[in-house]
Amino acid sequence: MSVDLNGLVLNNPVTVASGTFGFGREYGEYIDLNKIGAIAVKGLTLEERQGNPTPRVVETPMGMLNSVGLQNPGVDYFIKEELPYLSSYDTKIIANINGNTIYEYCKLAEKLSNTAVDALELNISCPNVKEGGVAFGRDPDMVYKVTKKVKENTDKYLIVKLSPNVADIKEIGASAESGGANCLSLINTLIGMGIDIEKQKPILARGIGGLSGPAVKPVAVRMVYEVSKAVNIPIIGMGGIMNYQDAVEFFLAGAWTVAVGTANFVNPMVSIEILEGIEEYLKRKGYSSIKALVGQLKF
Repeated sequence: MSVDLNGLVLNNPVTVASGTFGFGREYGEYIDLNKIGAIAVKGLTLEERQGNPTPRVVETPMGMLNSVGLQNPGVDYFIKEELPYLSSYDTKIIANINGNTIYEYCKLAEKLSNTAVDALELNISCPNVKEGGVAFGRDPDMVYKVTKKVKENTDKYLIVKLSPNVADIKEIGASAESGGANCLSLINTLIGMGIDIEKQKPILARGIGGLSGPAVKPVAVRMVYEVSKAVNIPIIGMGGIMNYQDAVEFFLAGAWTVAVGTANFVNPMVSIEILEGIEEYLKRKGYSSIKALVGQLKF
């Protein structure tokens, strides 16, 4: 069940997505964190952030909208107070980093370079304040630049997390690969909105938010499939995975590993259940390893 992502070796192919698992402590009361392939921690910024005003989370018929706004205690607090706890477990630690400028991304990478973190996940859905607030991840040239600069400022394994809110995600993935990404993770949330028809106002305080959960899975599977044909680096597939069957879809589409996100809010034990289901599926189908399943979609 182990997976070698061209240099980052996981005990198994089931990870948990950033923003859905805190810093691990919250779920450590329910499951053995040693059984998770990797934990992508809550998104980190240089300074502490309080996040967006409430309400900032709302359920949808097949998922949820969130506009949390990267609430986090800041990277220095994480290194001092949270990382020692996570380091006591036999799982890989992925630090999700977020910045409003290339300088901020690079500074975060520098701060995390000499720590026990195993990999960095570059969240390029953030707005670039020096370029008029357009998200880094929407412009192929900007994706290349920010990936290249961060890579120059760290020796850590670098994952670039792709936004689905683009014209051509294949082009974005290829730009990240050209910039030096070791791996891609996709997809991040789709942009959505919910309206209270009685108040005739948006439900979320900021109006729009990120849509996640089962509703986005078909889009995510399609994008993983497309990107896997356009790049030569590993892919972590995510987006609406609720059970092992969903996870297997991503493997068949070309993902090397999967990340479980919104499902953690519904069932804190879901990542372990998905792992067990994948293992049983491999045995039933006669696969000797998870790698043998990757990209085996038949037409």
